[in-house]
Amino acid sequence: MVVGSVLVTGGTGYIGSFTALALLEADYKVVIVDNLYNSSPAVINRIELICGKKPEYIQCDVTDEKKLDEVFEKHPDIDSVVHFAALKAVGESGEIPLEYYRVNVYGTLCLLRSMQRHHVTNIVFSSSATVYGDATRFENMIPIPEECPLGPTNPYGNTKFGVETMITDHINAERANAKKADYKSKDGTAIRDYIHILDLARGHTVALDHLRAAHPGVRAWNLGTGKGSTVYDMIGAFSAAVGRQLPHEVVGRRAGDVLDLTANPTRANRELGWKAERTLEEACEDLWRWTERNPQGYRQEAPREFVEKLKGRK
Repeated sequence: MVVGSVLVTGGTGYIGSFTALALLEADYKVVIVDNLYNSSPAVINRIELICGKKPEYIQCDVTDEKKLDEVFEKHPDIDSVVHFAALKAVGESGEIPLEYYRVNVYGTLCLLRSMQRHHVTNIVFSSSATVYGDATRFENMIPIPEECPLGPTNPYGNTKFGVETMITDHINAERANAKKADYKSKDGTAIRDYIHILDLARGHTVALDHLRAAHPGVRAWNLGTGKGSTVYDMIGAFSAAVGRQLPHEVVGRRAGDVLDLTANPTRANRELGWKAERTLEEACEDLWRWTERNPQGYRQEAPREFVEKLKGRK
């Protein structure tokens, strides 16, 4: 399959940057748009440092439709979009819901209209498990399959659900192609399906490959490990990575949180040939290793030994 140019919205964010890296390593050309609300432009140089290829970066807010038009006009070879740009905190969404709808829903509307004007029909949308809401209200829905009825319980989940609906309606009309891409647990804390960022980035990449291999229509895939972990499981895994027991505070539930959001990734395993390969423990170890070596985040230079190791691979 011939690869093309991909626009990655929110591409300097956590998931977006790793996905941009994975796309570059898969020989895609990558254009990143991001308003840097919660990220750093230093990410672009780090991506180049790791893979030897530099994505083009354009500072742009996803709600700026005119600027998006300029991006597509400057890069007529863009034939696909991977969409991450969004506000993403469940608790905050309950405090400023209108801002979440403005950025997440209206921003996607601006993106889709700009794509339509420039005849770009491939989009991989990075949704959220929050669209499922409390799946324990149904029998046999944990781990959660894609067929689980949707029922978000917080404004953030509502915006993601709204965007899924909008993309689906747009596709049905335009024939575009889309991919989306105190609890009753053993210790009383919520259960989540924690996934290593490299596995998640690869999942978005293979979803785009599937889309571009002429598979029209709308399709949802759960990108998860299929194994649920409680908050205390996470604390234990991260404590092991750090080498000491981490202090923590027990507080009340966040508004809109549900008991269990463990994913059933069978469809992604079967149709995309994708499977999460790394454990929760490995994810914590990798994150802590990066934090130790970069105590100031992107505000400091990459470790010399890391740079030399990368140079030796090229």
